[in-house]
Amino acid sequence: MKGDRETLGELYPPLEPNQHGWLAVDPPHRLYWEESGNPAGVPVVFLHGGPGAGCASLHRRFFDPRHYRIVLFDQRGAGRSVPNALVTDNTTAHLVSDIEALRRHLGIERWLVFGGSWGSTLALAYGEAHPDRCLGFVLRGIFLCRPPEVDWFIHQMGRFFPEAGRRFLGFLPPDEQTDPLSSYYRRLTDPDPARHMPAAQVWCAYEESCSRLLTEPGEVRPSPSALAMARIEAHYMIHDGFMEPNQLLRDIDRLRGLPATIVQGRYDMVCPIASADDLARAWPEARFQIIPDAGHSAMEPGIRTALVAATDRYRSLR
Repeated sequence: MKGDRETLGELYPPLEPNQHGWLAVDPPHRLYWEESGNPAGVPVVFLHGGPGAGCASLHRRFFDPRHYRIVLFDQRGAGRSVPNALVTDNTTAHLVSDIEALRRHLGIERWLVFGGSWGSTLALAYGEAHPDRCLGFVLRGIFLCRPPEVDWFIHQMGRFFPEAGRRFLGFLPPDEQTDPLSSYYRRLTDPDPARHMPAAQVWCAYEESCSRLLTEPGEVRPSPSALAMARIEAHYMIHDGFMEPNQLLRDIDRLRGLPATIVQGRYDMVCPIASADDLARAWPEARFQIIPDAGHSAMEPGIRTALVAATDRYRSLR
């Protein structure tokens, strides 16, 4: 199979969607979706991270387009879904319901579920709610949305990236630095762009600066999707992911018998390996692959190669 891929990175070649559209869910939310690859192939749904990051054309390329019917969609408030950056009626339960609505809309019986970072959170939440609709799972950079993981992101990650941590905390006035999450959330949800846009750019630069094992020198470029990502991430973090304590590990028995691969960078500082290890110990049937020379990003060489290898292995699923 390697002969028809790009040599660099093991990704499949670029491809365009066969069809796309917007699915109306709870007003005023409308979700952008697209389908590429083989229309008669085995369905796979890609769940993006953030929450709020949205999908990109690169995400189609984790999958063999001759085998898979590749479905991407932007979650509520993210990417091309509208309204952009809206947190009203935006909870984990809403997103799980949206995945089911999209599955029914596309006439899909069961599909492979692929998700990284927040996408792994959502993949587990969806699978535990609808295990009969899942063929299996490919998960990367595990985030279980537990309070210690949120505390790590806000308070501890900067210990390994002190320059980024100082910029993140130093953006706030001194009297607000004891509770950065609440302070950022107030700014990010403020309707005034003069208040929310600077906060969004600093939030996203902090995360991006800590996402790779080997980082490029210099400032992180401003992101046009920063508001959606920062606002929705803070919204989910401050509300504990809209889940019960330890819910995803508690209900993992619902996924027993379904094939799963967990890919985790050893030096992931955004979603540290302890959470992936907790998941692997709770779900011993899952294949747990630690990438020794990688951080958090799906585009690090070892991680993207492992993800493509996982989707190639699951071509036998029906």
